Amino acid sequence: MKFAVVGAGSIGGFLGARLALAGEDVTFIARGANLEAIGKNGFTLIEEDGSEQVTRSVKAAAIKDGAPHDVVLLALKAHQVAAVAPDLHRLLGPETTIVTLQNGVPWWYFHKLPGPYEGRPVTAADPDGSIARHIDNDRIIGTVVYPASELIAPGVVKVIEGNRFTLGEPDGSKSERVQRLSDALTKAGFKAPVAADLRAEIWMKLWGNVIFNPVSALTHGTLAGICGFPLTRDLAAKMMAETQAVAEKLGVRFRISIEKRIAGAEAVGEHKTSMLQDVEAGRALELEALVGSVVEMARLTETPTPHVDAIYAIASLLAKTLADKKGKLEIQPTS
Repeated sequence: MKFAVVGAGSIGGFLGARLALAGEDVTFIARGANLEAIGKNGFTLIEEDGSEQVTRSVKAAAIKDGAPHDVVLLALKAHQVAAVAPDLHRLLGPETTIVTLQNGVPWWYFHKLPGPYEGRPVTAADPDGSIARHIDNDRIIGTVVYPASELIAPGVVKVIEGNRFTLGEPDGSKSERVQRLSDALTKAGFKAPVAADLRAEIWMKLWGNVIFNPVSALTHGTLAGICGFPLTRDLAAKMMAETQAVAEKLGVRFRISIEKRIAGAEAVGEHKTSMLQDVEAGRALELEALVGSVVEMARLTETPTPHVDAIYAIASLLAKTLADKKGKLEIQPTS
């Protein structure tokens, strides 16, 4: 299959490099230093064990020079999608599938979801509706991203841990196209199960993100630090309980307990969340997708979420301050 990877960052690079190494036709849609580096040197993937592979078969192009592909892997953060949505048509043919790889509640969440909210937009993910205007929801296959990786240089990604990408059709069907995509990812060395209820998987991951990302951004604590400090561990449990109540009103059921979910995060160790990394690097925060979406769903379902609301308010001011000052925050030793 012909894959276009929109966004040659940590996850897009990981996916695209592995797919190319497995023999798939891969084009990275990139810009700036990434576009130049991939066009000149191919893509370098450093696996968990430190082994290094370079794929020179990949192509790189600016989105304005794009051509139709079989599959578009939309490997951008949620707040970056609106900027590229108007140009995605350049990559689409009549049967092109768009695979969404964003964290949080996606803009298409209520697409083909039977019930009182079917077809309703998610404002936190698509504030002005521009994404929905440019992307046909019928093209979408959803994905929950579990690996952690890092773009350490233009065209170079280092895998930290994990290789599972859970796939799902919005209507829960096991279609030919989702099975074909699962097969391609499996051939490339990923675990790519097809979920009958992808929304439950979305909430399972969001369950941790809604607490650990903003609290780490505010405190500069790692996962182990947040879970090991009694006050923030208690806060995590309260925020997770509120989030679970929201999800359950939307028909989602959780497979594990809150304590087990917290223990799993603690076991990851001294890991900085993506939002903390963004604070330290001066990048825009993925706050609306990871926290604002839960607040929106809470108001929709008339569910009280006082702890989530408080953290969302404080983290929102942090995001605004960083953006206004064009600044970044990092704790440095005093000596």
